[in-house]
Amino acid sequence: MPHEPGKVLLVGAGPGAADLLTVRALRAVEGAQALLYDALVSDEVIALAPDACLKIQTGKRAGRASMKQNTINRLMLRLARRGLRVVRLKGGDPSVFGRVGEEAAFLHAHGIATEVVPGVTAASAAAAQFGFPLTHRGEARRLLVATATTEDSGLTQGGWAAAADPQTTLALYMGRDRLAAAAERLIAQGRSPLTPAIAVENAGRPEARAIPGALGELGPILAAAAPSGPVVLIVGEVTAQAAGVAARPPMNFAEAG
Repeated sequence: MPHEPGKVLLVGAGPGAADLLTVRALRAVEGAQALLYDALVSDEVIALAPDACLKIQTGKRAGRASMKQNTINRLMLRLARRGLRVVRLKGGDPSVFGRVGEEAAFLHAHGIATEVVPGVTAASAAAAQFGFPLTHRGEARRLLVATATTEDSGLTQGGWAAAADPQTTLALYMGRDRLAAAAERLIAQGRSPLTPAIAVENAGRPEARAIPGALGELGPILAAAAPSGPVVLIVGEVTAQAAGVAARPPMNFAEAG
C-alpha cells in the first residue's frame, strides 16, 4: 500500500546556540523522522532530534564542497514520499540566503506540502550579542541585508550604491574572504571610509568574536584577525555602540577630507 506523502518543514536553526531556536523550530526538530541539516548547524541543535531520526548532513556552506542543490531537493522528495516527517534544517533564517524559495517551489511542484519555520539570522544575533542596534533614531533608518559574493565566489557587481547611504545599516553575508574588496566597493560608491564597521565571526555562538574598525581599514584588520568561521559584516554608525569591543583609533584617510 503506497504511503501517504509526508510533509517537509524548512526550519531555521538560528546562529548555533540551541536556546536561540524558536519554540516552533524546537518542536519541529524534536518531531523529525528525517533531518537534513546544513554544515553550520551546531551539534547541540542536531542532538535535539530523536535517536531514531535519519540524520543527513547536506554540507551547504559557502565556498566549500557540498551536496548539490538538485540532490538535496530530490532527497527531500524521496523521504517525503516515504511518508516521513522531513525537517530541512538551515543555519540562521531559511528565508535569508537559505534557498527556501527554490526548495519550496520544487516540493510544491511534486505535490509535497511544506511549512517554513523562521529563525534568528546572523545580523540580529551579532547585534544582540555585542550590544548594538541595527536601526537607531537619527543614525540608521533602514537595514539592508545583502550577500557579498556570487555563486562562483566572485564579488557581486550590482547593488552597492544602495548601501552607500549613511543612514543605512548594511549587513553583508557570505563574504568572509571578500570583505576587504567589498569595503573598497562601498567607499568607491560614496560611503565614508571613516564609517564604523564590525565583522562578527560565529555570531550567536559562545566563541563569537567581534572585529571592529573603520570601513577604510578593514583590509589589514581582517588580515591580522584571520577569521576562519562564518562572518557577517555590519557597516554603519550603529556599530559604534557595540559593548565590550575594543575601539580602534581611526586611520587618517585623505579622501575623507
